Amino acid sequence: MTTLPTASGSFGDKPEITFPAGGAPGGLQVQVLQEGTGPVVEAGRTIVVNYLGQTWDGHVFDNSYDRGQTIDFPIGVGAVIGGWDKGLVGRSVGDRVLLSIPPEHGYGMRGIPQAGIGGGDTLVFVVDVVGVR
Repeated sequence: MTTLPTASGSFGDKPEITFPAGGAPGGLQVQVLQEGTGPVVEAGRTIVVNYLGQTWDGHVFDNSYDRGQTIDFPIGVGAVIGGWDKGLVGRSVGDRVLLSIPPEHGYGMRGIPQAGIGGGDTLVFVVDVVGVR
């Protein structure tokens, strides 16, 4: 069993991700760090989240906590990377979720150079599910 990173803080707090020794696990890994009690996120709905994204054992490339505002987008319909579509549908409002997203469910072999995401990078996100509509 591959060890997943750990995240500091609880729902609503900007997390700090600590990585284990060794490489990233294969496949999409989804770990609920804190269980919410709100409505379930269904494909085709709009999800509202706070998040922090970091390359595996690398740098933070984006986070909404520092901006002080959530983002929202349609989930489960291909509007975002596959790891988010697959990992967040079925979660509940109030959940804090850790996602380890391999390149085939992220930005693939092209990456996003302007964000410092290399081709083949595994991405790690901590996502707080704030709402669904």
